[in-house]
Amino acid sequence: MMNIFFTNENGILEELTEITKGCWINLVSPTEQEIMEVAEKVQIPLDFLKDPLDEEERSRIEKDDDNVLIIVNVPLMSKDDSGLSIYDTIPLGMIIAKDCFITVCLKDNPIFHMFEQNKVKQFFTFKKTRFAFQILYFIATSFLKNLKLINKKTDEIEKELHQSMKNKELFTLLNLEKSLVYITTSLKSNNIVMQKMLKSNYLKMFEDDKELLEDVIVENQQAIEMSETHSSILSGMMDAFASVISNNLNIVMKFLTSFTIVLALPTMVASFYGMNVPVPFQNYHYAFFIAICISIILASVTAFIFWKKKFF
Repeated sequence: MMNIFFTNENGILEELTEITKGCWINLVSPTEQEIMEVAEKVQIPLDFLKDPLDEEERSRIEKDDDNVLIIVNVPLMSKDDSGLSIYDTIPLGMIIAKDCFITVCLKDNPIFHMFEQNKVKQFFTFKKTRFAFQILYFIATSFLKNLKLINKKTDEIEKELHQSMKNKELFTLLNLEKSLVYITTSLKSNNIVMQKMLKSNYLKMFEDDKELLEDVIVENQQAIEMSETHSSILSGMMDAFASVISNNLNIVMKFLTSFTIVLALPTMVASFYGMNVPVPFQNYHYAFFIAICISIILASVTAFIFWKKKFF
């Protein structure tokens, strides 16, 4: 899908049907025909449009003549086979061409909607460098929002695990831990790209643009620290609950073993008196009640000893 936007003289964003100078071309899962059309009209390398469509593409910045390609990772929430939420990341390509600004992504992103709906202050499609930094800023804040959601979800699961140990909650924790690994890796890759943009001469920056990029780097660094903190907490929680589950299993096994021993004593007494050989008191009128009393006494004494030792 291809959409073309342009900020008019009144500062209002409007959608166009043709590529013009100073426009923003937004490509979301584009067809081969759309890719060829943009590459031909804008005069940019074909790889600049195709590389961001690779899910495994790494974050980087690359320059070819007057065209600059910036690939960063953006957060994306998806579902696994069992329906549990996974916070994943996908590449987003930003191409600063001579006459226009191009974004390329495999999937639609809420960040684009904010620009399309004129919700971003000081946004102009023809201010390409500032536009790129604004996108980077909202990517960083989006990562922070996802990290807060992960933290909230972790607290909810922790409360549920205190009440009952279920595989579903543990699998959810595992998915969240996996998500944090993806997020942390993506944030660090993005940080390298932004540091490179700040130190190199890939882009022409005014003082305001430089300050905005520095703010983006600060936000991104905060997200990195938060993700590492949450990852450490979650890893500790997984280890703690694994120990709790193992300890609960030991408690159950100890109880069952003690209960089996207590039940074995009456069975042993009954087995002795059930032998087909002469036994004491076999002709006594109350022999059966004596055997019952012996069984109860042995079981009670053993149960009391186990109780004192906290086996029950």
